[in-house]
Amino acid sequence: MAKVIEGLYYTESHEYVRIEDGFGFIGITDYAQNALGNVVYVDMPEVDDEVEAGEEFGAVESVKAASDLISPVSGTVVEVNEALEDTPELINQDAFQNWIIKVELSDEDELGNLMDAAAYQAFCEKE
Repeated sequence: MAKVIEGLYYTESHEYVRIEDGFGFIGITDYAQNALGNVVYVDMPEVDDEVEAGEEFGAVESVKAASDLISPVSGTVVEVNEALEDTPELINQDAFQNWIIKVELSDEDELGNLMDAAAYQAFCEKE
């Protein structure tokens, strides 16, 4: 079974967001990286780009497939995980440690639309 971490917020498209001091660290879940297989490329937005909850902000490519990244929250990109440019396989090693973008949230109320760990775990078991 894929690892799920308490205290994060999850989407049905298998992204997570970890909230720290008004910032959201967005990445793909362990379930998603397992399904994708070996990640070979991560397409990320630029710093200062706006992301919208429910909208695409990039993509993850593996040897098997490419998958769009859907933002769980709205906000402004303040940092991208540059380590993934040279070593995208870090996502396979630890999807939760290796977030993709850091966003300054524009509306924390959007978190109420996301799943908690228990709900996400149940959702994955049905997939």
